[in-house]
Amino acid sequence: MSRKLTPFILLLLLAMLLAACGGTTDEPETTDTTDTAVDTTDTEEAMDEEMTEEEMAQMVEVFSWWTGGGEAAGLEAMIGVFAEKYPDIEFQNAAVAGGAGTNARAVLATRLQAGDAPDSWQGHAGQELIGTYVAADQLEPVNFLFEENGWLDVMPETLIPLISQDGNIYSVPVNIHRANVLWYNPTVLSENGVDVPTSLAEWFTAMDALQAAGMDAPLAMGEQWTAMHLFETVALASLGPDAYEALWDGSGDWGSAEVTAALNDFAKVLTYVNSDASALTWQDASQLVVNGDAAFNVMGDWAEGYFREIGFEPNTGYGWAPVPGTNGNFQFLSDSFVLPKGAPHRDAAIAWLTVAGSIEGQDAFNPVKGSIPARSDADRGLYGEYLLSAMDDWASDRVVGSLTHGVVANDAFKSEIDTALGLFLADGNIEGLQSALVAACSTSGPCQ
Repeated sequence: MSRKLTPFILLLLLAMLLAACGGTTDEPETTDTTDTAVDTTDTEEAMDEEMTEEEMAQMVEVFSWWTGGGEAAGLEAMIGVFAEKYPDIEFQNAAVAGGAGTNARAVLATRLQAGDAPDSWQGHAGQELIGTYVAADQLEPVNFLFEENGWLDVMPETLIPLISQDGNIYSVPVNIHRANVLWYNPTVLSENGVDVPTSLAEWFTAMDALQAAGMDAPLAMGEQWTAMHLFETVALASLGPDAYEALWDGSGDWGSAEVTAALNDFAKVLTYVNSDASALTWQDASQLVVNGDAAFNVMGDWAEGYFREIGFEPNTGYGWAPVPGTNGNFQFLSDSFVLPKGAPHRDAAIAWLTVAGSIEGQDAFNPVKGSIPARSDADRGLYGEYLLSAMDDWASDRVVGSLTHGVVANDAFKSEIDTALGLFLADGNIEGLQSALVAACSTSGPCQ
């Protein structure tokens, strides 16, 4: 019996021997395969990273606060020009909503502090630019763009000093806006026998008449930054251009009797304002006028872009005039774009700035936005009746700067004024407001 089992046992031993040999042979192959897989993964990850960097080199992130109405439409028009000229560069619109850039600049400050600058951002010509970003050494000069493109020959002499420091130019202006515009409803005024006012006294009389006729709030206003906008225009009307400008260069006295009178004028203007102002955007307040729920609104001329965007026609749906008492003065601001130091995609940012300063870019952007171009060689045929009047006034009026929109005060000074204004809107204490303005000038402004 043992003899019969021997071949079976031998076969079994042979199979076990072959299996053992097979295992020994397979083990290094498995190890080799694993090693090869790891190497391949590393290579693929490296390739993915390389592709991502290559793709990222073909993009530009542009930061602004143009998110609604004619502002967003104007930006889209300029992006369209950019896409035609640079089809291989992806445009990333990093706009942040918030009137006058209040929210956007807070987000931008956080990003800059974290070392996460966008490739370019919107800023206002003047102290917002020079006293904030240039003072913090965050911007690269762009003189080379002005020289290469001949922009010094077509940009206003008034504007260049406001975007320059020590011979260096730090931004590319895309437009000029007017702050001191009184928008009104022609039908409401006509039906109530009210003429367009030209002085503060006439304005008060007109609003008294409208209130007597049953309109509780003839002057539409929105959230707090629009109150600051109203404040600066009333201050210009009350003080006149010389005394107004003196407040911002340190030669004026915030504690003077003239400033007290201006603050009293502002307080009187606020008695005609809608009670829900703090809950409204500037667009909401503007719409109260064209809807006939208010007669007047003080807002920059981006409101005209908004009126057209929502379907209203000039001189029928809305009319305009300088804020009463400011005729002959052009209270201005200018939106511009900058080149930050260490821009993640510097070449793409330069491409964007080139379009922003070009005649094609500005003539695409401004007619829709509701502003006039910074360039002097624009095609006037592209601009509507209001903007043509603004071009003529810009060329002939006395030019003064806006507080709310960054021309006359850096961010720190403006922030203190805003805080004082917020307290005043809550308590109506004129003496307290004036004391706070005096203190703000001493701590953050030109009175230091």
